[in-house]
Amino acid sequence: MAPMSAPVGGDRPFLNRRLASFGTTIFAEMSALAARTGSINLGQGFPDTDGPAEIAEAAVRAIRDGRGNQYPPGPGVPELRQAVAAHQQRFYGLAYDPDTEVLVTAGATEAIAAALLALLEPGDEVIALEPFYDSYAACIAMAGAVRVPLTLRAPHFRPDLDALRDAVTPRTRLLLLNTPHNPTGTVLTREELAAIAELAVERDLLVVTDEVYEHLVFEGGHTPLASLPGMRERTVTISSAGKTFSFTGWKVGWITAPPALVSAVRSAKQFLTYVSSGPFQYAVAEALSLPDTYYEAFRADLAAKRDLLAEGLDAAGFRVFRPQGTYFITTDVSPLGEKDGLAFCRALPERCGVVAIPNQVFYDDREAGATQVRWAFCKKTEVLREAVDRLRAL
Repeated sequence: MAPMSAPVGGDRPFLNRRLASFGTTIFAEMSALAARTGSINLGQGFPDTDGPAEIAEAAVRAIRDGRGNQYPPGPGVPELRQAVAAHQQRFYGLAYDPDTEVLVTAGATEAIAAALLALLEPGDEVIALEPFYDSYAACIAMAGAVRVPLTLRAPHFRPDLDALRDAVTPRTRLLLLNTPHNPTGTVLTREELAAIAELAVERDLLVVTDEVYEHLVFEGGHTPLASLPGMRERTVTISSAGKTFSFTGWKVGWITAPPALVSAVRSAKQFLTYVSSGPFQYAVAEALSLPDTYYEAFRADLAAKRDLLAEGLDAAGFRVFRPQGTYFITTDVSPLGEKDGLAFCRALPERCGVVAIPNQVFYDDREAGATQVRWAFCKKTEVLREAVDRLRAL
């Protein structure tokens, strides 16, 4: 009889203990559930139509012309870095040097990871708006830092600025902001941002801002934190092409920041993907120069879809928190007699053939989001109408 062998790796789990609490993402779980049940997927935030045909053709042209088929420059192709700098100047009056203050990344996801891995050390504290996009928590954990949530509470989901000030300690290194905010759709006001900026300057904090939904603000406008006094020199601003141009699979993102911060983030980024999305970078450079009419039509289209889904959810019996921006609507399921958003979402495909995302997975304070459910409206109008029809079964 063969002797029993010791377990591979001994008794220690294979997964790094910092990631032990992070299993399969809720997006993978719910998208698989949608596929298995043939349900309409209003869970994951990706459009079901492609972006402008001329931009897709620009990517094809780049591939055919041999531009980007081999490793592009580490910071990103010059054309895209110049286009990003021009975009910041055009929309916000922010001047960035494309050679030293712009870095292209594999989507905003890599930009977030590289920024947090570069700027944080074990034990540093990071204050982030809760509910937070799930990669924030994972990246903070990978850096060995400590996340400190600032909870946005229903029904208004505004930041408690006094609580923010109280949350800052001598160990606080960084503020991680997301505006327009996923999943709640909150857009921070200029007054809120000014108060945050004042605190960051006073306490000498770094700030990373995720602004991927910058062109999806339905009322008012988007104010980059870096545009406020004292913030440009301490802020890493992140955005991407996926949400603005409806090519989420291309994974082209970027950061803008002062040279020293860009250099720090690039030091981490080069050991993640090194480079990515070569031909697509050239196409996105063209996309960023699209006329104002593109951005206006894009925003109007999504606003109409928001209203269509919001009205349908309201008619189905949900409490609807109408978003100011993003792809998403948050609802409360308690008017339907439900107490657990996760259980509700897992049962929903069998009940009426629609998939949504439970917000509680984005909270450390699970009770604060226990009955909240997020719906994506970045879908074809006919798909949203069909989903609304199905939800009437509730």
